[in-house]
Amino acid sequence: MVHYSSTPIGRCLLLLLGMQLAVNSVAQDSAALRRAISGPDREVTDFARDAARKPVEVLAFLGIEPGMTVLDVYAAGGYYTFILSKAVGPEGIVYAQNTQRGLQFKEDRQEITQGEALANKIQRGGLDNVRPIVGAVRELTLPDESLDAVLLMQTLHDTYNNSPTRAVELLLSLKSKLKPGGIIGISDHVGVAGNDNADLHRMQFEQAVAVAEQAGFIVQSSDILRNPADIYSRSIFDPRLARNTDRFLLRLIKPD
Repeated sequence: MVHYSSTPIGRCLLLLLGMQLAVNSVAQDSAALRRAISGPDREVTDFARDAARKPVEVLAFLGIEPGMTVLDVYAAGGYYTFILSKAVGPEGIVYAQNTQRGLQFKEDRQEITQGEALANKIQRGGLDNVRPIVGAVRELTLPDESLDAVLLMQTLHDTYNNSPTRAVELLLSLKSKLKPGGIIGISDHVGVAGNDNADLHRMQFEQAVAVAEQAGFIVQSSDILRNPADIYSRSIFDPRLARNTDRFLLRLIKPD
């Protein structure tokens, strides 16, 4: 009896089968996460943002897995905090970081502050693996090399437009908290050269890549959040855009 693995064709078949099983496994994980963030314990307003933000696809690209310890930088009202909590599961930990000033901010004309929104989200969702922390990123007391991943979503532009040097320093500060091989996920609103991107709350893709490389990261990118219908001369808060901007997505890897 001939074993498939003993022939070139058989080895190819086994390789294809293994690849298919891996794809199916990923699909099942993504499907499970999609179900977990579609339940009645999640805010409807957050669910409505998923079409533009594609969180399941984003976390798959970044490699977020059960059991990880993840930092959600500038978590605000906790949109990604909730999703990360479900993604890392009961064996994982999510640190939801905010500044005191950020917690008092009211987003999208809400009647409650972002701090209240985050607290409500944790309680309503039973997010026992979430640890809220308040303070500047550079003052975090988390041990060095204690994190598997960091999310920095739609906020790097603020730091960069204030000072590119401070943007590099921010990434270096986060890098020190990552384990070797750990990742930082960055998504931000695409800006184009010649526009007042500071006023528009945007930044150029090339600028984000440059500061990441200056901080010593290996940089990978994905087009899953790109939207060529965006109008780059408009602020991201322009209601005509409905927050559906063109965004880049980066995966920064800390070298081993």
